[in-house]
Amino acid sequence: MKRVQDKVAVVTGAALGIGRAAAVLLGREGAHVAVTDINESAGKEVVELIRQAGGSAEYWSLDTSDEANVQSVFAEVVERFGPINILVNNAGIAGINKPTHEVTREEWNAVINVNVNGVFYCTKHVIPVMRQAGGGSIINLSSIYGMIGAADLPPYHASKGAVTLMTKNDALFYASDAIRVNSVHPGFIWTPLVEDLGKQSPQGVDAFRRELDSRHPIGHVGEPDDIAYGILYLASDESRFVTGSELVIDGGYTAR
Repeated sequence: MKRVQDKVAVVTGAALGIGRAAAVLLGREGAHVAVTDINESAGKEVVELIRQAGGSAEYWSLDTSDEANVQSVFAEVVERFGPINILVNNAGIAGINKPTHEVTREEWNAVINVNVNGVFYCTKHVIPVMRQAGGGSIINLSSIYGMIGAADLPPYHASKGAVTLMTKNDALFYASDAIRVNSVHPGFIWTPLVEDLGKQSPQGVDAFRRELDSRHPIGHVGEPDDIAYGILYLASDESRFVTGSELVIDGGYTAR
């Protein structure tokens, strides 16, 4: 079943991990997918994966922290595919991991510029397009760490908390325009970003993953497709009564 047939979807940070899985799944389910990322080679690989499966996709180089770049790319997507129906605000970075009092202004801003400002810019420039199209779905990737603390990664936690509340506020602003805004809150998902954290860990990648597995009552960390299916639900008309919600997909992590 083509759950998002002929809808136009923009996925940020679509070259790797959750963004890659979401882009491929949306393409498989009938969407025209704008694969956007700063990683050109990996982004174009995603386009080929979608096309090989019979889907429709194009790649755009996009730095979500650059508002002019966002505005330009979104205009090009509309020119190529038509009005944007789905925006997946996935692009994000983990940033520095040290106590708050040791974080520099530059380290703080590096995370906020991508994880918060990027969501703001993309939302800002998609809203007029969605209004003109008569509605749409914005899906913001927050985190379990947009809901709870963990005594690590202070800029990341702050950024994901901001995304959680930005989502609810925008859901209220644009409900009357038939624009739904929801957030997704993954637990630990084995993506290149999380694997890089493991490589930086003194215990090594394998031990790091086993320790992460143990934090989830279900017994293991998630895979990118586990989140992609949640994104697909929120992108589809199946979730037409869902806005301002927090979709937690965390293997029971926050149920403790």
